[in-house]
Amino acid sequence: MPVGTQGSVKAVSPDELRGLGAQILLGNTYHLFIRPGTEIIREFGGLHAFMNWDRAILTDSGGFQVWSLAKLRKISEEGVHFQNHLDGTPTFIGPETSMEIQAALGSDIAMLFDECPPYPCERDYAQTSGELTLRWAARCKEWVAQNAPQAGGGTGRQLHFGIVQGSIYPELRERSARGLVELGFDGYAIGGVSVGEPETEMLAAVEHSVPFLPKDRPRYAMGLGTPPQMIEMVARGIDMFDCVLPTRVARTGTAYTASGTLNLKNQKFAHDQRPIEEDCACYSCASGFARGYIRHLVKSKEILGLRLVTLHNLHFYLHLLARARTALEAGNFAELRSHVTSTYVPTSVIREEEPN
Repeated sequence: MPVGTQGSVKAVSPDELRGLGAQILLGNTYHLFIRPGTEIIREFGGLHAFMNWDRAILTDSGGFQVWSLAKLRKISEEGVHFQNHLDGTPTFIGPETSMEIQAALGSDIAMLFDECPPYPCERDYAQTSGELTLRWAARCKEWVAQNAPQAGGGTGRQLHFGIVQGSIYPELRERSARGLVELGFDGYAIGGVSVGEPETEMLAAVEHSVPFLPKDRPRYAMGLGTPPQMIEMVARGIDMFDCVLPTRVARTGTAYTASGTLNLKNQKFAHDQRPIEEDCACYSCASGFARGYIRHLVKSKEILGLRLVTLHNLHFYLHLLARARTALEAGNFAELRSHVTSTYVPTSVIREEEPN
């Protein structure tokens, strides 16, 4: 899912996203609640109409942003009181509030409100946090049962995904997953990953959660990841991803390729007449834009430069997952997995505390 935190995937139009094959976008409850505000979006008929997007939308619960961006937050059984990151205004979001906001947005998939524990995290805190998230999940389910929110895209009822927490502790991950499944939701997400932990811990969190989630429901790893990480997560049973990396790093002139990332600001690309990646079907490469020209645009802070890299990166990510789907259907996913993990030179990435 390309990330459209504030109702827009940065520098890319809805038509371009459709052309790239994007089936679903992510919007963020916290950011849209803070600005422009729920009432304005409601006046426009929901988020689909507001941003002129006729395909699916998933909205995050706001829990991660409250954890990472809010000032002076106070977590209680009721929810979270905090000062928002824009102007410090006292603000509150709880389970019912999050569901109400997402109902007004009319997203096709709404995430349940959760608490995202930090890394590192003591076991006692992780346990208390996980139990609170389960109680909040039950309150979210009750609110949904009473209000029957609908998806704004005209697809019927809004779907709801629970979020597995538990930090790095296997027994807490299992407890969280089993508790959510007992409550019963349309899909399940693995939360509390890509918050600064080593990659081994990230993979372990998934391994300690997925076995306890139903195979007939979507499983979503939140906030991930690099190309090899996503392929490794698919191998572990994950179906859905969102990640700000394709758009965020594009704005610094960094492009994804099958062999790793290219920093197009580097001097060595100044005379390079090749496209970002040979045999790439994205607009930037297929249209013949050269690395040297894109470098010039990026160095000159021309908007076209970041757009060309963004379009390439989004194509790369969406095409990679399309290849994974095809490989799974053909029964040769192991071959794709081996190829991706052996040819891609990984870089260390930690999810930052800012929008896409």
